[in-house]
Amino acid sequence: MRLSIERQAIKVAPDLKRVVARFFFNGDARAKGIILKVLEMTDAEVDITITPILRDFSKRHRNITRIFERHAEKLKNLFIALKIDYAAIDMKRRLLIGSFFTNEFSIESAAFFNPSIVEDVDQSGLEEGEKRIVLSFRAVGEGHISSIVFRRGLIDKYNDISIVPAGNYVDEPDIIRDAEYHKNVFFQNASSIKLPDSVIREVSNSLPDTFEYVGLKRVIREMQQRYQVDHLLKRNLERLLWLADSYYEINFSLDTDISDRVIFPYSDAESRGIEDARFVKYTGDTSGVTYYATYTAFDGVTIQPKLLQTRDFYNFKIMPLYGEGAQNKNLALFPRKINGKYAMMSRIDGINNYIMYSDKINIWENPEILQTPKYPWEFVQIGNCGSPIETPEGWLVITHGVGPMRTYCLGVTLLDLEDPTKEIGRLKEPLLVPNKDEREGYVPNVLYSCGALIHNDELVIPYGLSDYASTFATVNLQKLLERIKAG
Repeated sequence: MRLSIERQAIKVAPDLKRVVARFFFNGDARAKGIILKVLEMTDAEVDITITPILRDFSKRHRNITRIFERHAEKLKNLFIALKIDYAAIDMKRRLLIGSFFTNEFSIESAAFFNPSIVEDVDQSGLEEGEKRIVLSFRAVGEGHISSIVFRRGLIDKYNDISIVPAGNYVDEPDIIRDAEYHKNVFFQNASSIKLPDSVIREVSNSLPDTFEYVGLKRVIREMQQRYQVDHLLKRNLERLLWLADSYYEINFSLDTDISDRVIFPYSDAESRGIEDARFVKYTGDTSGVTYYATYTAFDGVTIQPKLLQTRDFYNFKIMPLYGEGAQNKNLALFPRKINGKYAMMSRIDGINNYIMYSDKINIWENPEILQTPKYPWEFVQIGNCGSPIETPEGWLVITHGVGPMRTYCLGVTLLDLEDPTKEIGRLKEPLLVPNKDEREGYVPNVLYSCGALIHNDELVIPYGLSDYASTFATVNLQKLLERIKAG
């Protein structure tokens, strides 16, 4: 008999009105033609054309003129090629040019699912028993491209959950990339890319001790021409470029609500989406509380696990994860060090749960198998559903299991606090199974979560409904632990 749980009535669904204005470009030749056509327009024609655009789209974006101007500035190399003085172009004409290179992207048009949950940085002004929370979701838009979006919520003293309505705008951050790379560090990190030592040496020997992205790109493009018959080698050389492009920082304006902030794919390695961020409040360092999230970057062919770091949810650092254990999906960081080392769960073979330890938070080697599918509802695969949660009885791990008809259910495991390789117990039956109201969606029969937390002696689990929307369930913690230990 399955343990009793309480499903919350609240549902968080995709909102088609959530749009971001993105840079749109379809080739130098067409872009040059558009620029020249706009420059041929009279001032009156420019004014008549840009005025209704500003009127209509200023209601949908916080600062549409700044967006248009920024997108026009991205074309400066084309103005140079056309021998046009960009600085001499009047502002309205610049804005009109920028509007031709802008399109709206509905970030939640397809789905809104796979949530994670952490305590908000700000817990001020609350009554006893309340907790302010930050939720992240995987939002899927046109072309099945995924991004990370946020909502703020409140859990009251009865563990009822309310979600703060989303703001009126969606904002992209400023992107800051490394200006230069140190050769010894870069090629140490590049060891995760399966390139012959001779090729790595050739690339390395062609670069100075410190180099910029454009220098690396030039060397790689020259080598790809020489090795163009070897398609696998060409692709792995391309991954060196992805690696250099994978380190960056993003900074949101302080006047944005958390629901305004969207982390969109910004590097080549993420071009087809960033998936399933597992946020965790990390307290294992002397520097104070840091929020980390592991997520999956996808370029249409290759999966690359990455790590996101923030203290305030305004400023984020992004870096790739390396090593034998940083393969495939489902990486989840423990919320503190164990015996002096970082600890991580993963599913490197797509079937089983693994655990690994490291002195460095972004390098993961020597994964050790932790769990294999045991019960019919998880025979296809087992994986984590977010970072382990510390309790006095052990590490509580929400798992997902895949069984007949590719049905995803949620289970729970308890691991030893000092030695998480030891499984204390595992629920024989799923904790959550898709019911008749949850099985229809973008991908039917799937329940999935990317993180949970404990509040008021209950486990609070946000979860996705068949890859379309999201909701919540709660279960008494003590009863859950007793059921797990009973075997």
